[in-house]
Amino acid sequence: MDGQENEQRGTGGADTPTRRERRGRTWWPAGRSGQARRVGVVLAVLLVALTGTVIGVFAAGRVSTDIGPFRADLTLAPAVRGGTTVDIPPLGALQLDSHRGPTHLTVGLGALDQRKTEALIDDPASISRASQSAVTDVRNGVLRLGLRTLGGAVLATLLLAALVFRDTRRTAWAGGLALMVTAGSLGLAAGTLRPQAIEEPRYEGLLVNAPAIVGDARRIANDYSRYAEQLQRLVGNVSQLYTTVSALPVYEPAPGTTRVLHVSDMHLNPTGWQLIRTVVEQFGIDVVIDTGDLTDWGSEPEASYVGSIGLLKKPYVYIRGNHDSPRTAAAVARQPNAVVLNNSTTTVAGLTIAGIGDPRFTPDKETSPAGSGLTAQVADQVIGAGETLAATVRSSPRPVNIALVHDPASAGPLSGTCPLVLAGHTHARQMSKLPQVAGQQTTQLMVEGSTGGAGLRGLEGEKPTPLSMSVLYFDQQKLLQAYDDITVGGTGQAQVNLERHVIQEPAKGADVPVTPTPTRGASESPAPSGTAPTPTSPTPSPTS
Repeated sequence: MDGQENEQRGTGGADTPTRRERRGRTWWPAGRSGQARRVGVVLAVLLVALTGTVIGVFAAGRVSTDIGPFRADLTLAPAVRGGTTVDIPPLGALQLDSHRGPTHLTVGLGALDQRKTEALIDDPASISRASQSAVTDVRNGVLRLGLRTLGGAVLATLLLAALVFRDTRRTAWAGGLALMVTAGSLGLAAGTLRPQAIEEPRYEGLLVNAPAIVGDARRIANDYSRYAEQLQRLVGNVSQLYTTVSALPVYEPAPGTTRVLHVSDMHLNPTGWQLIRTVVEQFGIDVVIDTGDLTDWGSEPEASYVGSIGLLKKPYVYIRGNHDSPRTAAAVARQPNAVVLNNSTTTVAGLTIAGIGDPRFTPDKETSPAGSGLTAQVADQVIGAGETLAATVRSSPRPVNIALVHDPASAGPLSGTCPLVLAGHTHARQMSKLPQVAGQQTTQLMVEGSTGGAGLRGLEGEKPTPLSMSVLYFDQQKLLQAYDDITVGGTGQAQVNLERHVIQEPAKGADVPVTPTPTRGASESPAPSGTAPTPTSPTPSPTS
């Protein structure tokens, strides 16, 4: 009978061995098999805990908080190394070696709160109080972020473990392990915190291209502090521009006059948009023309800067400057009221306008040799753009009233093709007549200063570069009859100057240079009100 029972067990009969006995007759002894099983369970719990922690951190590791007048997003993410990134769109980012550990903090500065910003402008003393409270705002925000991240990591792990194991004990083990990992990571970050890291940032984006920021941060900080204190005066003075114009009896625009606002070289200065909006509204502008260099690096974060174009509610004709990338031009083209010209023409407000973008893209002259010197190659490139546009103007089915180039060095080939060429690039105003072409019409060249005060570069000189723009008055035949030069004191200053000029037969001005014109760093001194400015020859300095 015993033999029969053994035979039945050996052949898998009704009386089968237990699962443990079956395992005992396979590869591993019973003890070693149990140990491998326990190791597998531990590894599974560990894997689920880490996975749940990562999911929880990404899902819950974000809070929004107020830092002074800014609305900021604080985000925690797993990382091999610690540290903090401060995103300041559209300027770029600061990288801070703030802490160690497998967590990385990102602080994204978002929109300004209009109510708080107006309060700061009305009370300059509140700027100091806001800067002092910013430390507390950041501390409270980070504390809320840590607690939220910890709770999210544990909750996500418990849910994942319950789905995977369907076992209360293993789920609790996974949740406890997630708590230990997350709390330990946050504790390591807090324990290795280096507050002095804010004094040793690494710059990325536009900030890299601002040697004034890197080279003399204290002076720049002082200048911007002064700028903030004077902002209220600047806004008040700009609002008086219309009153100033009404007191100038030299030229009274006739009915049917087309008013064009010429701006150039904004270089990311947000104050320029405020000035543009004021002039557009108070001068009854029909169309805005921008001759390039809206940005500095042409990067994706900078593209958000062009969003103010749509707020103007007026046609906006734009050509690309040497600091604007195709990405910048595409962002402008997405604005509902914008027209981007690149060796093309358009008719706006009765004016036929032709334009071509700068052939170069030189945001950083150290990595773009074509933009770092006045070489023959650069001259051919820039003058060639003017020749290309001249051919387009000549073939236009409608007579072109205005041609647009970024660098005035491109204007020479356009002589005789149209009555007016607008340019920028030099950060200095210039009104001159292009060399006459026999048998062709006279062509005037009008070079605008920097509507953005040369951006951050405007702080490099002894005096900040002024914000410049011009209102052009065209009669019913679309010929320029007069123009107003508007100048607002550069960053840290609040003086507003307006000069009315009536067009007469101009004396022959300075010849257009045959090589690209470099940037003028210092601000120009405006001519006395009611007089025409004397054409100037730019002096060599770093490329715009």
